[in-house]
Amino acid sequence: MFETVAATLDWLGVIVFTVTGALAASRKEMDFVGFAVLGTATGIGGGTLRDLLLGLPVFWTGQPAYLLACLAVSGAVFFTAHIPQSRYRSVLWLDALGLALFAVAGAERAWQAGASATVAVVMGVVTATFGGVIRDLLGGESPVILSREIYASAALAGAATFVGLTAFGVPREVALGAGFGVCLAVRAASLRFGWALPRYRPRTAGP
Repeated sequence: MFETVAATLDWLGVIVFTVTGALAASRKEMDFVGFAVLGTATGIGGGTLRDLLLGLPVFWTGQPAYLLACLAVSGAVFFTAHIPQSRYRSVLWLDALGLALFAVAGAERAWQAGASATVAVVMGVVTATFGGVIRDLLGGESPVILSREIYASAALAGAATFVGLTAFGVPREVALGAGFGVCLAVRAASLRFGWALPRYRPRTAGP
């Protein structure tokens, strides 16, 4: 049962992030190859870096279905991206969903691999954010992780919630759901209400 839940989260995260990458390609009016590259890199980029850092086999090399799904989803978006009236808002909200899915899925994979609680949380953040970084860089945009928006902080909150609850013996299905909910709620609130982290302001040094 638990393996099914974890695998489902992983698949959903890959698909949702692939859609965000393909939608970003649509805003740049790329060709089909651009859609495939941007969608695939976004969908599997974070998980690839996570597995490399953990010294694990990269998940999609053993299951090429992930790669094929990214290509199929990118192709579907190529023909349907005109449907959403506001593609940028679609990217933001889909990205929030993918962020939450990957934050807990990444932390879970690291935890299952025997990583410490701290490393598991960091791997959750890496999995959730790195695909978006690739998408923004390839799309010629400033990475959202470097903006004032609450982004990596939301992934951190979700991953930490999952790891903390799991460490205290809470059933993992419950911990996954709680971590997902916390990350999505924080990110959604930042989009809805314009929440942002404090910025550094230059100050005059004292004598």
